Amino acid sequence: MHPQLQVVHGRGGVDVEAARRAVADLLVALGRDPGSEHLADTPKRVAHAYVELLTPREFDLTTFPNEEGYDELVLARGIPVQSLCEHHLLPFHGVAHVGYLPGERILGLSKLARVVELFARDLQVQERLTKQVADWLQRHLAPRGVGVVIEAEHLCMSLRGVRAAGTSTVTSALLGALREDGRSRHEFFALAGVNG
Repeated sequence: MHPQLQVVHGRGGVDVEAARRAVADLLVALGRDPGSEHLADTPKRVAHAYVELLTPREFDLTTFPNEEGYDELVLARGIPVQSLCEHHLLPFHGVAHVGYLPGERILGLSKLARVVELFARDLQVQERLTKQVADWLQRHLAPRGVGVVIEAEHLCMSLRGVRAAGTSTVTSALLGALREDGRSRHEFFALAGVNG
């Protein structure tokens, strides 16, 4: 494992002009006039907003030798999560709690938040997002265990349909010792502030 690994997500780019035209067509389909003074720039604004929401920032995965042999849980709590539900194209947002039991290397702490963003900036479902973050950390860091919990409110559930505002969905993914060892699993959930 190299101390630094540049991370570039392999998604296709957004065709901004096609997105702008599609938003204009959607406005017409909704009975609105995209040429009106108030909506004239809306298709361009919406297209650029989706580019921003669907494009993660590149980063270097900075790791360091675990020279001290630290073998206790490392946990970042309350990492902000914002993503788009792939079923309704509405946002879901909340927090992620991401932890790992170090192996031979330890991770620069800000990188836990970067990995969450890497997968959140996509059309997503929360279950997949949770698993992607855990799998990615396991693959690139080779820790003894990984734990990820995401708590999020989905606007597709709070603004439409059942209209259950304030409801949060909790998902978890545990790998290695955090899955197999009951005490480690309990410690992770306790420190994350989640009853596990």
